[in-house]
Amino acid sequence: MKRGITWEETWGVVFAFMIYYLGFSILGGIIDKPLDWIDGIAIFIFLAGSVINTLSEVLRNQWKKDSQNKGRLYTGGLFKYAIHINYFGDVVWVVGFALLTRNLWSVVVPFGLFIMFVYFNIPEHDRYLRERYGKAFVAYEKKTKKLIPFVY
Repeated sequence: MKRGITWEETWGVVFAFMIYYLGFSILGGIIDKPLDWIDGIAIFIFLAGSVINTLSEVLRNQWKKDSQNKGRLYTGGLFKYAIHINYFGDVVWVVGFALLTRNLWSVVVPFGLFIMFVYFNIPEHDRYLRERYGKAFVAYEKKTKKLIPFVY
């Protein structure tokens, strides 16, 4: 990462990956049948979330490489739709993964991730952004959704 992260954020990432890999391994089981339209939708959702997450980070990284942007808050690209659009991408791809398992209990994984983002990661990251960018972040925060574009 280009920025330092707190131990709380580090453990949050470790916990999230434990949820993904253990949760889907336990809940997913083995499906012994050919792919169908539900699998196609699930794969599309997975890929869409992956693109949202990765593209948002790539565009921000390119913007930050420009020396004229040093010390400035990035609000362009996909981040104009939500402050934490990268987290939204994570939730979306995890929903796709959950749908692939065909197990109703798998909804616990994306729901848990969503709760972790809303109650832990986003407030912590917002504090960091407020301290680092001050009025610029406050203005951005007033006009931009937190996580889900056009909704929240």
